Amino acid sequence: MQTSTRLVFLLEFFLVFLVHVTRCSPPEEPVKCLSSNNTNCTITNSYGTFPDRTTCHAAMAVYPNSEEELISAVAMAAKTKTKMKVATRYSHSIPKLACPGGEEGLIISTRNLNRVVSVNVKEMMMSVESGMVLKDFIAEAAKVGLALPYTPYWAGLTMGGMLGTGAHGSSLWGKGGAVHEFVVGVRVVTPASGEEGFARVLSLDARHAEFDAVKVSLGVLGVISQVTLKLEPMFKRSLTYVDSDDTGLEDKVVAFGKKYEFGDVSWFPGHKKAVYRVDFRVPTNASGNGLNDFIGFRSTIALALALSRLTDENLEATNNTNGKCITSKLMKDTISIGGYGLKNNGILFTGYPVVGFQNRMQSSGSCLDSIEDSLITACPWDPRIKGAFFHQTTFSIGLSKVKDFIIDVQKLRDINPKALCELELSNGILMRYVKGSTAFLGKEEDSVDFDFTYYRSHDPMKPRLDEDVYEEIEQMGLFKYGGLPHWGKNRNLAFDGVAKKYAKFGEFLKVKERFDPDGLFSSEWSDEVLGINGKRTSIVKPGCALEGLCICSEDSHCAPAKGYFCRPGKVFTDAHVCSKS
Repeated sequence: MQTSTRLVFLLEFFLVFLVHVTRCSPPEEPVKCLSSNNTNCTITNSYGTFPDRTTCHAAMAVYPNSEEELISAVAMAAKTKTKMKVATRYSHSIPKLACPGGEEGLIISTRNLNRVVSVNVKEMMMSVESGMVLKDFIAEAAKVGLALPYTPYWAGLTMGGMLGTGAHGSSLWGKGGAVHEFVVGVRVVTPASGEEGFARVLSLDARHAEFDAVKVSLGVLGVISQVTLKLEPMFKRSLTYVDSDDTGLEDKVVAFGKKYEFGDVSWFPGHKKAVYRVDFRVPTNASGNGLNDFIGFRSTIALALALSRLTDENLEATNNTNGKCITSKLMKDTISIGGYGLKNNGILFTGYPVVGFQNRMQSSGSCLDSIEDSLITACPWDPRIKGAFFHQTTFSIGLSKVKDFIIDVQKLRDINPKALCELELSNGILMRYVKGSTAFLGKEEDSVDFDFTYYRSHDPMKPRLDEDVYEEIEQMGLFKYGGLPHWGKNRNLAFDGVAKKYAKFGEFLKVKERFDPDGLFSSEWSDEVLGINGKRTSIVKPGCALEGLCICSEDSHCAPAKGYFCRPGKVFTDAHVCSKS
């Protein structure tokens, strides 16, 4: 590699790890309206675009400040048979879950439904409005000495949004890492008849058959108004990241998840490395006031973000897999030295283990703590910065199949050892643990969740470097091993025919019919995901496989003019991938 390029890399990483949280801009409002009365609106996600790059339009957006105002909004739409969808504060779902059906639809934002409703310390239960952000929920629970034991790692999700997508952390212990497993009550506003005022509130708990449908709802059952969760007394955790080679990973991964309550594994296949998260409870009198401030969720200098993206684009344009491997190793080594964002005393990382209270260790997102309207620093994926832009493929594979899946990925890696360095630029393949759930659209069995984040071009017709490798892994996990896609992530192809993978999918559809018989909370996208009337999420057209809108079946679905043709997979030969000739 040329010396000048190395200097660019060094400058990039120097900037990334400068002191942060000074004059940062929080994520933009996902809903934008052209008029002061909130009409003629569009909605997107926090990444600035949906998988098929469509723009979602709506006639109006409303921002209820109470459950009463929420009921009025649903009633208004139900009376006129207007399609509606719920929007959350930061809109982190990659698929189009927030798109109302048709341009005359209504967007109902839960941005202002962000308060604590009640706390019962004796029973360890807390009720909050559905728009409360996880970061605020954790803080409010901590004030009364309570903690939610398992949460996603990103603190910018809302309580209602997590129920919509089945969001989870990592654990095979107890009820497992999914937030919805700790929900004991939900209030949901649904359409109703004129005699009922066109809207009604259903208060559901474990005594109701519909409760297991609402716990993972996809936003098609109504608007979740309030959520009640069963919590635990505050506790402390001890966390140590152990860097290792990946020898025997396929044999170790399941046993590791059973041994450590909060364990996970980050796999760096290009360099044959793995990082094991040794994470467990310790007594509350254990010494330490640690903080988890994960580097990937910190405010980052805008110049560093732009420079990092420019580097990625240059490596792609020059087919420089070697450059990606060098960059990813430098990035991993730098992050490792910094303790992956852990801080022993809330300020500095001084060594392992890092011990701290649950509310300071379980989730992070300091790029949310920022001054409005200043783009000196931002969250790394903020589309205004022209920084990180990526695809995410995430699926869960049953514990009994995990070993064989990892072996297949290793076989594919060994054919082209440097191809998977791209994943390491986003901290590798993250493996989290999730338990089987009673929720109709929850996990069918105890599983390992595999999370892949990789380069996405701003040009949807432009193929990616080593595209065939990533497509083969995606299809291998989803189809050969029957992986269940994460509802809030993934490209279109992951959801095609997904209904067949859920034993109680039919029961979910029955609840949907009872709650919303006119399909006012449905959209073209949700109908495709649910397979209603035989609809499919695939969009077949020239170049469709490049963005995961389809699985290629002919060369035109790839980029034949650029030398990419539809070919069988190398390990999973039933796969059809866009391969460079």
